[in-house]
Amino acid sequence: MTRHLLRRCATLPRTVLSPKGQANVNVFRTLLAVLRTPEPWTSGCGRDIAVRVGAHIERARTRPGDDRGPDVIAVALVHPHTPHAAAYAQRYTGKGWLRCETATIVGLWQPAYTALTHAAEGLDLPDDVDMPPAHYGVDVEARDPDGRRFTLLRLGPYTQTWHSSRDADRLTVELEGQAATAGPGFTVTATSAPFDFSDRETYADPYRADTAVLLADTLTGAHLSGPARGCHRTPCSASRCCR
Repeated sequence: MTRHLLRRCATLPRTVLSPKGQANVNVFRTLLAVLRTPEPWTSGCGRDIAVRVGAHIERARTRPGDDRGPDVIAVALVHPHTPHAAAYAQRYTGKGWLRCETATIVGLWQPAYTALTHAAEGLDLPDDVDMPPAHYGVDVEARDPDGRRFTLLRLGPYTQTWHSSRDADRLTVELEGQAATAGPGFTVTATSAPFDFSDRETYADPYRADTAVLLADTLTGAHLSGPARGCHRTPCSASRCCR
């Protein structure tokens, strides 16, 4: 009887997966392997990373020059199929740059993580992704004939990059009309830049003052043709930090 039972078991047909089913199994196995041994993220590498957003994992792009922090870096959440997801990209990019705690980084982005994203379930990103905005600023700098640079005015924080870019463009137009005010041989430029929280006391609030008036007062008080040329760290008469 025992031999008969064993013989019947041995002749049971094997379950054969369909090509689609086998592909799903392969994807799942790949995902398990990636989760077990994620490729470590190292600061400054510049590659897309995988970050935890609630119960999901999302693809994120680090901001150049702002991806070296030990605890927090600036990232932009991007669609897992970037750059081939133009129709859905706005669901992600509309959130702008965000402050991401490095403790939430799973590792470098791998295609296998796509199955764990909101997009894979047909969901939009939640309104609250538990990442505050990565703020922006505007730096107005002067360069002397010897190539030395002095920060005359800093504006911020801005919560949207297009706000800081808009004010930088406006100030650039103002600077073109006040070239003579800057001092002989000096070049003054306004550029959008990441907001430096560690140096926030040197910024002027752009929402409480007219940026054009601030710029005019700064140029008048800076005295670039004289004392400010040697002023790298001492506040100038316009109460801005010259560097």
